[in-house]
Amino acid sequence: MVAVAGRARLPAGVDPAAGSVTLTVAGCALTALPSGALWWPGEATLILADMHLEKGSRMAMRGLMVPPYDTGLTLGLIEGLVAALEPKRVISLGDAFDDGGGAVRLELACRERLTAVQAGRDWIWIAGNHDPRLEADVGGIETDELAIGPLVFRHEPRQGAAPGEIAGHLHPAARVFLGPKSVRRRCFVCDGERLILPALGAYAGGLSVTDPAFHGLFRREALSVALLGDGRVYSFPRRMLSAG
Repeated sequence: MVAVAGRARLPAGVDPAAGSVTLTVAGCALTALPSGALWWPGEATLILADMHLEKGSRMAMRGLMVPPYDTGLTLGLIEGLVAALEPKRVISLGDAFDDGGGAVRLELACRERLTAVQAGRDWIWIAGNHDPRLEADVGGIETDELAIGPLVFRHEPRQGAAPGEIAGHLHPAARVFLGPKSVRRRCFVCDGERLILPALGAYAGGLSVTDPAFHGLFRREALSVALLGDGRVYSFPRRMLSAG
C-alpha cells in the first residue's frame, strides 16, 4: 500500500518560502522550502528532485493497484510553487518520471498542465536512473548535468569530493531525537559543499541519511539535516540524528 502525505496543492496566497531555512553551498545561499523543493533566489531558479511522475500507472502495469493520483498531486504542488515564486528557470534533478515511458503515459490533462507551468521560463530535465531518456516530448531541454556558476546539478551524487554539487537520487530522510521521542521525515542534507534534496514525488519514499549509501558523501563535522515539517523546515546538526 502506498501512502500519500504532505504533497497537496499549495493554497492560494500562501508564501511557499514561509518557514524555510537557508542553506549555503559553495558560497551560494539556497532556500530549503517546506515543500521539499529548493529555491535559488540569486538565480531565480527552482530545483525539484525525484518527482517520479506516473509511478502509480507504472505500478498498475505490474498488477499493483494504487490510487492514480500521484502525478496530479505533484503537478499541483509545482503549479503552486511556480505561481508564487515566478522562477525564470526550473531544474528537475532526474527521476522526474518513474520510467522513460511515463512521459508517454501522461494523460492529456496533465500534459497540458505541464506545458502551462513551463511557459515563459527555461525548463531543464536532468537525466535520472529511472528516466535516462524521456520517450515523449514533454517540453524543456534534456541533459545529463548542468553547471551554473559554482554549482553543478546532477541526479546521482558522485563519490568523493564534489564542491558545489546539488543532487537527488537518494531520497534522504532522517530521524532526530526530540526529548524522549524521535521523529522521522524527508529532509535536505548538506555540509556546505554539497546538498542532496528530498524526493518531491507523492509516492516516493525516504532513505535514512545513516544508510551506507550516504557514507563518504559528506564531511561528518559539517553535516546537518533540514527536516520537512508541517509548513516549515527544521534544521538539526548531525549529533541529533538517530539510526533508522
